[in-house]
Amino acid sequence: MSNPPKLRIGVAGLGRAGASMLAAMVQHPLVQVTAAADPRPEPRDRFEMDLGGQTFASVEEMVSSPSVDVVYVATPHQFHVENVVTAARAGKHIICEKPMALTLADCDAMIEAVESQQVQMVVGHTHSHDPAIRLMRRLIAGGEYGALGMINNWVFTDFLYRPRRPEELDTSQGGGILFNQVPHQVDIARHLAGGLVRSVRAYTGVWDRRRPTEAASAVFIDFASGAAATLIYNGYDHFDTDEFTFWVGEGGQEKTPKHGQARRALDADLSSEAEAALKYSTGYGGKHPAARGRVVALSHQPHFGTLIASCERADLRPSADGVLIYADAGPDEVSLPPSSSGVPGRGDTLDELYGAVFHNRPAFHSPRWGKATLAVCLAIQQSARERREIMVEHQVPNMGEE
Repeated sequence: MSNPPKLRIGVAGLGRAGASMLAAMVQHPLVQVTAAADPRPEPRDRFEMDLGGQTFASVEEMVSSPSVDVVYVATPHQFHVENVVTAARAGKHIICEKPMALTLADCDAMIEAVESQQVQMVVGHTHSHDPAIRLMRRLIAGGEYGALGMINNWVFTDFLYRPRRPEELDTSQGGGILFNQVPHQVDIARHLAGGLVRSVRAYTGVWDRRRPTEAASAVFIDFASGAAATLIYNGYDHFDTDEFTFWVGEGGQEKTPKHGQARRALDADLSSEAEAALKYSTGYGGKHPAARGRVVALSHQPHFGTLIASCERADLRPSADGVLIYADAGPDEVSLPPSSSGVPGRGDTLDELYGAVFHNRPAFHSPRWGKATLAVCLAIQQSARERREIMVEHQVPNMGEE
């Protein structure tokens, strides 16, 4: 039997997102990382040392390489539309980091490019691929515990006080939680509840004038099915909801409590240029890297905060190693095996694109699904600004488990 074909991937952007996905790519048996594009020479040099692939200073150069079949777009959010359109016009398949774009018009341009060129695209909302979320979706869709009534998700982190580039503190350029963290919450809730959001009512908070972008939100979502969701996010580095998730971190790693450490470590008098340099120094190819695309053995399942889905006859909650089911007879835990793709969530995103490219399976996280999630996030922003309920359009249903 011949060996199965591989996805030959070029990484566009070697920042934290790109470096994190590299770990999943390197471990995946059906993926070959062949190239990377980044305007900075340091991460390009590191990539050549680590993986020996081709490097380019721009995405435009990389898409012309015959050794690249897929472009993984992990550039800053404001460049997603340009990079996706460029890749699609070159006939490359695409994985695009969340958020898909910053406007619905940009989403439309991306959809038109992908569909006209007949290439496959997956939007990388990796947390709805977490094994626990996938199991919860199957349990809800199976109906054993009755109809889904509500979803509650709380996430408290140090998000705002991690070193940032200037645009990451500017909402108009995709900064803050509405484009970086809340999309995970919205995508998980849409996945569990069937996809069709009817309306949202929201509050957002900007509580630190030195870092003037949203880092807190409270959202109420009304689904067409009649279910509802409340999504709470707070990135001000006081409380940490990993205390409620068995001190397992977002990626599945065991974690030591570090309340307020990121906020205390960030010099309040640091200039925006110096802070950006600090971020680069701790990124891929930097002098003090926190991530270089290493494969890390995880102790537990990944998660995104504390999540409880309430059906008519049971509450479902991710545990450290599976899903807890609180039914009439009492709690029971369904354990989950390690992900077959090596790195849960990210590896499953690669599986999703692989299935679309080589097996003609429709992508669940399609461009139209990504646009629908962005539409909810933009409605959250509008609702908070206008202090009223916003009806949401451009929704598409969840067409199955994946």
